[in-house]
Amino acid sequence: MNKSSSAPYFLLSFIPAVAYWLLETYFTLEVALIGGIVLGVLEMILEKKFTGHVHTLSKLNIALVVGLGVISLIAREGIWFKLQPTLTGVCISGFLMFKKYQGHSIMLDMLKDMNQKVPLPPEAYKKLEWHMCLFLIGFSIWMAHIALHETTATWLFWKTGGFYLAFGIFMVVEMLILRFYLKGLRK
Repeated sequence: MNKSSSAPYFLLSFIPAVAYWLLETYFTLEVALIGGIVLGVLEMILEKKFTGHVHTLSKLNIALVVGLGVISLIAREGIWFKLQPTLTGVCISGFLMFKKYQGHSIMLDMLKDMNQKVPLPPEAYKKLEWHMCLFLIGFSIWMAHIALHETTATWLFWKTGGFYLAFGIFMVVEMLILRFYLKGLRK
């Protein structure tokens, strides 16, 4: 098996959420939380098997799944577990803001680290990352609302497919913004 292949990985990231939803539907909250925690750890093990390593973002997510799962078990309230996507978004956007404050661009740094040609002006990457930061903050607020006020099934949709749908729309709009921005730079 090709260790660098990550084709099934995006599906692996759904495992703890889907398991939590199914287990909460048919069993007790405690069973759902323990299942979500165990399958979160299993997700990390499978990522290591499929990709040969565990991404930093995956480590953050598993730490949140386990930590918030334990808090939920102690509090006997599933809301803490469901706040994981909110906290992940806050952490990522916080990191993006920190890098912006330092005057860095994660995308530019990665391209330079990989000795790749930089196809866009540096300002375009910084603008894209700032918009991504705003998107993540907005989506985090949305996920907090969903976790607090909606059903677990609704939460599951927005944590999985809903995120990809929202991010896809964001990227289409962002590409249009970037296109106009680059036209303005050429003038």
